[in-house]
Amino acid sequence: MELGPVHHVSINVPDVEAAAPFYTGVLGMAVLPRPDFAFDGRWLRTPGGGEVHLIEVAGWVPPAGQHWAFEVEDIDAAVAALRDRGVEVADPEPLPGTPARQTFLFDPAGNMIELNQPA
Repeated sequence: MELGPVHHVSINVPDVEAAAPFYTGVLGMAVLPRPDFAFDGRWLRTPGGGEVHLIEVAGWVPPAGQHWAFEVEDIDAAVAALRDRGVEVADPEPLPGTPARQTFLFDPAGNMIELNQPA
């Protein structure tokens, strides 16, 4: 078996209506059609073609350390753009033992997101 790229990640949030504008307005994702499930959610597509599926879970509290990463070409430009939009984001740091760099930020629900600039 040979796996392809990740198709989508499913992200729990306590309030989809509060979280979705961060993903669309700040991170630039587009809203996709979504089947009529028995729970609230939003399907989104990244500019790079991946998908993020937000799922509303009442009382959701993100686990410490759990995160997912988006690859970026220029981490310094990405950090500057996020800060211009009022997002708190850490200064980029080298990934130990590699020439790659990474930084972290949080969505409105407290989910950790990594930005990663590969070597």
